[in-house]
Amino acid sequence: MNGSVARGGYSEEIIRLTRRPSGLGFNIVGGTDQQYIANDNSIYVSWIKKDGAAYLDGRLQEGDKILAINGKDLKDLRHKDAVELFRNAGCYVSLKIQRRLQPQNGPVGHGGDGESGGLPLAAILVPGLALAATAVWILLRYRQRM
Repeated sequence: MNGSVARGGYSEEIIRLTRRPSGLGFNIVGGTDQQYIANDNSIYVSWIKKDGAAYLDGRLQEGDKILAINGKDLKDLRHKDAVELFRNAGCYVSLKIQRRLQPQNGPVGHGGDGESGGLPLAAILVPGLALAATAVWILLRYRQRM
């Protein structure tokens, strides 16, 4: 991830979005009065609107914790106060987010920077399975002719 910092199983990233006429294109949950996770007052992304600013940017994900908006810490805010900060954030919005790092099926010693540099598992498995199925089909056809 560009501009990210990894710490203790989490990564942090600054995401800059330009507000569209329909808004930033995502919903939030959480706050001191509406905890999304028990004993956690944080604000989280609950939904990303297709074709909204966040969706088109492609970096924000459902489940991301939003630590700050335009440099303003969101810690220990009521939900409605957090919503007001988003509504009044202006046209150009900077979000500091935190995301839990996912375990990677990469080689030992992988740096964990979020980019494995390798092929997705499906890119290896699908052609391999197709090749195996073709080999079985050829073997069966060959046996029928004997």
